[in-house]
Amino acid sequence: MTTPSIRLTETVGPADALLVVLGPSLGTSTILWEAVAPLLQERYRVCAWDLPGHGAGPAADGPVTVGAIADGLAAALRARGEHRILSAGVSLGGATGLELALRHPDLVVAAAIVASGARLGTPESWHERAAIVRERSTTAVMVASAERWFAPGSREREPDLTDRLLRVLQDADDESYARCCEALADYDVRARLGEIGMPVLALWGEHDLVAPQARAAEIAHGVVDGRAVMVPGVAHLPPAEDARATAAALLDFVDAVAHQA
Repeated sequence: MTTPSIRLTETVGPADALLVVLGPSLGTSTILWEAVAPLLQERYRVCAWDLPGHGAGPAADGPVTVGAIADGLAAALRARGEHRILSAGVSLGGATGLELALRHPDLVVAAAIVASGARLGTPESWHERAAIVRERSTTAVMVASAERWFAPGSREREPDLTDRLLRVLQDADDESYARCCEALADYDVRARLGEIGMPVLALWGEHDLVAPQARAAEIAHGVVDGRAVMVPGVAHLPPAEDARATAAALLDFVDAVAHQA
């Protein structure tokens, strides 16, 4: 199994503050967080990362797992000299955050799992989507993705950002996208949630059909120190759909973690 090379954006924010690492959902890129990051970096250091073959992320050169993506992210952070971070990721980025907490607990002081779960979808659905993209490209899943991603009214509120996110999906490397689907097909950490001892926030969107309240509650109840919070009026991409509400929920969580530290 390949450990992918993960590319981080430049770190911004106060030099001595806790680093918040922002992860994307499948089919998106670091621009998912671009309206949230400025609100976080007033008090914390912030950087973001791209999935293999998405945005600035190097294409996958072999099969990957969610755990391998977490290993690649940990390697990139340690190469920068980071030893203490808070992970915040959406969907596949949130799944990566759970794997990061399990595989690298010395690195992660807390994790915000946004619109995600300890398992997502079914293996059959992910393998089917991988096959579609390999045959017809990511363009073939754009309409269905938009329906999952955005609650009614979201695209009207943020037309530029949501249209750019759909272009990221269209421009993603087809094989890398398919390999990320296959990684999600094999992903299931439900039985291991109790091993996660650091604080965990499970943030879910009111209209999210991919990772609804039950997925957030499963995480919050399964880990040692968990809580679940809803972002109203959004679906599967809270940072793009309502940046201020997402940032407010994250800041409440990060402030509490930083105060305890």
